[in-house]
Amino acid sequence: MDHVTAVAHRGDPYRVRENTLGSLRSALALGADAVEIDVRLTRDGVPVLLHDATLERLWGHDRPLLSLSAAEVRGLTEGGVPALEEALAVSDGSRMMLDLPGAPEPRAVRRIVEVVRACGAQDRVYYCAGAPAMLAVRAADPAAEIALTWTTKAPPRAGLLDAVRPRWLNYRFGLVDHALAEGVHRAGYLLSAWTPDTRRSMRRLLDAGVDSVTTNRVDALLAERERGRRSGHTRGRGRP
Repeated sequence: MDHVTAVAHRGDPYRVRENTLGSLRSALALGADAVEIDVRLTRDGVPVLLHDATLERLWGHDRPLLSLSAAEVRGLTEGGVPALEEALAVSDGSRMMLDLPGAPEPRAVRRIVEVVRACGAQDRVYYCAGAPAMLAVRAADPAAEIALTWTTKAPPRAGLLDAVRPRWLNYRFGLVDHALAEGVHRAGYLLSAWTPDTRRSMRRLLDAGVDSVTTNRVDALLAERERGRRSGHTRGRGRP
C-alpha cells in the first residue's frame, strides 16, 4: 500500500518544547518519517530553530531574533535554541522539512541553503513556505525539494509553478478534500496538509488521499495511518 508521510510539526511539542533538540529526538523516537522545523537567522547570520520573530513566547525574552547574535541567543535560552547545524546532526539521517517563516530575504534563504549543503543534508532536506521564500530557495538550489505552501483553494498560477518547480503543494488541512487531492495529483504534484491535531481530521485527510500530513501529534497520526492501512483507506503516494 502506498505511503503517507507522517511529519512531526516542530518536533513533539505536546511533550517537549517545540523546535528544540529534545523535541526533535522525541518525534523521531515515536516513529515520525520527517520532522518539520522553523528556521530563522540570528543577527550574525546563524540559522537557528525558532518559529517566532522574538524569544518572548517560548523563552520569556521580548527580544527580536535579528537583534541578537547566536552567542546571545544561547545565553538567553541556556542553549535551548539549537542551530540548524545541530538539528541536522542529531536527526541522524532522517528527513527534515525546513519551514522558512517571516518572509525571509533572499540572502537569508541562501545562507540556510548553504548550511544544509555544508552539512551534506541536501538529499534529506526539503523546504516549505510561501511563494517568495520558495522562489529564493529555487534560485539558491536548482535541485532543492520544495513544498509550496498554499492557503486558498484557487490553484497556484502556472507561471509560479514553473518558476518554483515544487514537488509538493502544501495546504492548510481545512482546505483539503477529495476534489482538491484529485486536482493536485492530476497536475502531477504530491499533496501535503498541515496542521491537524484531532484524530477525526487526520482520518478525513487520509481518506481524502493526501500524501503527507504535518501534525503536532505525530503519535496519533501514526496510529490513524496504521488504522487506514488495515482498512485499506490510506492512499497517499509520498515517501518518508
